[in-house]
Amino acid sequence: MNIFSPRFISDKEFDDNFPKEIERLSGKHWAPATIAKRAAKFLVNRPGIKVLDIGSGAGKFCIIGAACSDGFFTGVEQRQNLCEVAATIAQHYHVSNVKFVHANVMDIDFSQYDAFFFYNAFYENIEGGNAIDKSVDLDPELYQRYTLILTEKLSKMPAGTRLVTYWGEWMPEGYELVYTNGNDSLRFWERRE
Repeated sequence: MNIFSPRFISDKEFDDNFPKEIERLSGKHWAPATIAKRAAKFLVNRPGIKVLDIGSGAGKFCIIGAACSDGFFTGVEQRQNLCEVAATIAQHYHVSNVKFVHANVMDIDFSQYDAFFFYNAFYENIEGGNAIDKSVDLDPELYQRYTLILTEKLSKMPAGTRLVTYWGEWMPEGYELVYTNGNDSLRFWERRE
């Protein structure tokens, strides 16, 4: 049983768990608690759904999503220190239906998952001022390559696969827009083909 109520937790309450150097990145790089809750509600449309957070950072989306749903959340992140922070916070809150994988998204088998969350994790490659840190190589060509690979992997998913995107202009092929908020920053998709 979780020791916090994800229904009521605020961004400040959650972000206070981060080391200071990671907490300062939250407003720009980690999904707000309200977004995490809304996305999880859409993605986990039945118990046991396996959700992959593409570029999970410090794990905020995964932990909140797992705590407020019957799904199992996996965050893939290329920065090991962020995976370690995320795992520590999940353990602190006793959230057991979540795990974090230190890997590049290119190496992940998407067929192991039912639904996906993408908060424009590749953007730091084209906008260096938005970099999380200097621990990984950043390059505009990586943005293009990662986006192409993500598109290819998602295009192979079966009909009914759900996806939530938060910020970014990218539109997945073969997915229909089900809902968007007023300013289009949060988009809910479902594969129809």
